[in-house]
This record gives sequence, structure tokens and C-alpha cells, in this order.
Amino acid sequence: MRVNTRYGFLGAARLFGLAWVCGLVMAGLMVAIAILEDLPIRDPDDVMPGYVQFPLIVLAAIALDILPRVAHRARLRATWRPSSLRGLLREVVGERWPASHWWFALNGLLAWYLCYATFRNVKSMAPFVNGREWDSTLAEIDRFLFAGHDPAAVLHAWFGTGLAAHLLSFVYVAWIALVPVSIAIALVWTRHTSAGAWFVTALAVDWVLGALLYLLVPTVGPIYSDAAMFEELPRTYVTTLQEGMWQDRVAVLADPRGADTLQTIAAFASLHVGIMVTICLVVRLVGLPRWVQASAWAFLALTVLSTVYLGWHFAADVVGGVALGAFAVWLAGIATGNREGWRVRLVRSEPAAAPLDPVGASDARPAVPE
Repeated sequence: MRVNTRYGFLGAARLFGLAWVCGLVMAGLMVAIAILEDLPIRDPDDVMPGYVQFPLIVLAAIALDILPRVAHRARLRATWRPSSLRGLLREVVGERWPASHWWFALNGLLAWYLCYATFRNVKSMAPFVNGREWDSTLAEIDRFLFAGHDPAAVLHAWFGTGLAAHLLSFVYVAWIALVPVSIAIALVWTRHTSAGAWFVTALAVDWVLGALLYLLVPTVGPIYSDAAMFEELPRTYVTTLQEGMWQDRVAVLADPRGADTLQTIAAFASLHVGIMVTICLVVRLVGLPRWVQASAWAFLALTVLSTVYLGWHFAADVVGGVALGAFAVWLAGIATGNREGWRVRLVRSEPAAAPLDPVGASDARPAVPE
């Protein structure tokens, strides 16, 4: 079922109300810490500014949403004249992208990016706010959970330290691309706005909860607190990433204004795991095809293995990430109206919904099944 409520900018902003609140709270926290600790506020992305990068990702997704449909209709109507293609383009844009959906996508992107950019800065500031490191405590919890053994060492013994390291390194890096792709799907390709707003809002809650935990329970993770445990692992892209992140941290702690970068090391809770839990629960609750659900859960399992195996996180971080991701889905479901009482479920109809367009419906399978 596809639902695309007709609303303007403010109506879309209300749909993402909690996401905007999360972003504004994080912005206030970021500014307060920056003033109190005399720290700089920086763009979180070094290669290309995020305010350029993420709109480009969304625009590319919009092009992928529109252009194949134009080509499909041109083939069906056997016309490739420029004037005909322009007409088909206007036709598809009118069906797929009414003003209400532009406002929906714009609001979701802006609210999410505000959360992301402020989260990255607050995460970088965490060591200046709370200098204590809880790594030894979490390591003790891990050994208690694993009957006196370190979970990373157990995984190294089970899976070896050769091919598994390269495969799990790939999984870890693939996760980085998964987040912007999932945002593009939620804002561009879905036509069930309640589902898209639920997912984007849940990610915003993930960022806020993660940042607060980084401030309250600062850790660096096993790869830095007990590096000897990972010496037998081969060099992978993750190894280079870990070394670069540590160099950034050392530079920022030594001279936060002169470093011209952010430090990005914080382990509790694992947002890799938390966000994957959010994705898994949302795809289940909105009723996406079973193969999508199975793929998401399988990727979650591999993410859990990779974060512990490669030393990014303690097992306790994984437990914290699971709780964080599940709570974010529940809270975002309540906030976006996807609920029956205190139980979250997808709202499959909205009072102000516009009639479905049969032409648009024929172009693509609905994002959320009936």
C-alpha cells in the first residue's frame, strides 16, 4: 500500500518532529560543550562536506527513481524523440514527485543530517567532557559473560585469523555505505511516508542515544585498550582505518584546534549494531519481503561478529547496541504515530491521503505491501 499525504513544508516537518527535536537537542549540546571546553565545531566529513555529499546521494537516488521509468515508458510507446522524452519526464515527475513528497524528502534529509553532523562533533568532544575510560570494566564484564575468556580471542580461535579477517573487514566497511543508501530508500523510493519517517526518526534517536552514552561511558574499544590480542590478524582496510582513527584521536587530544579533524573513537554502545537492529526491526514491522528481512538479520549477525572479531567493540557494547537500536524503533514508532496504544505497528492508512495514481502504481512495486 502506498500512502503519500498531501502537505507542505510544515506538515512534513511535523512528520519528522522527533527527528528535528533530536537534532536541535544535539546542536544545543554541541554548542554548550564547545563553549565550556573551548573546542571547535567542524564539518564531520573530510573528503567532501556532508551538506554536499548527502544531497548528492539523494539526488542520485531521485534520478534512479525517475529515469528508468522514463526509459520504460519510452520503450513501451516506441518513441525516443527529445520532445517526447521531455513530456514523459514531466509525466513521471508529476506522478512520482508531487510537492508534498519533495517536502517530505527535504525535511527528512535536513533533520537527519543535523543529527548526524552534531553527533559526530559531540562524539569527538566526549574525551574532553569525561576523561575516565571504562574499557577495563567492560573487559571484565566480557570475561564474565564468556566464562573467563575474551570474546575476541574466542572468535579468533573459532574462525581463524586469515580469510575470516578479510571477509569481516568487508562487512564492517559495507555497513558504512548501508546507512546513506537506507536513508535514500526511506526518503526517495518509498511512497509510504509513515514508514519512511519512522525509519529516519529511529536513526536520529540512535545518534542521540549513542552520543549521550559516549559522554557518560567513554571507551576506546579492545583494539586500542588491548592491542596485543589482535596482533595475529592480517592487515586489511580496517587495520588502516583503525590506525588512522587513532592518529586523529592523538592529534585532537593534543591540539583540538590545530588538528583540523575530529576524533571518532568511542565504543559503548556499538552504533554499528544499534543501527543494524533498527534496520532489522523496521523492515520487519513495515512488512518488507521476506528475503529483505532475512538479508537484514544475516547482515546484523555478521556485523556483530565483525565488530568483536576486529576489536572495535566489547561484547558488552553489542548488548548495549541491541538495546539502543530496539528502543529507538519503539520511541520513533510512538512519535510518528505508528502505534496501537504503546505497541508500535505501521499505520497503513492516513485520513488525508491522496488517491493512488494507477499509472504511478504500475511503474513500481509498492514499497510497503498491503
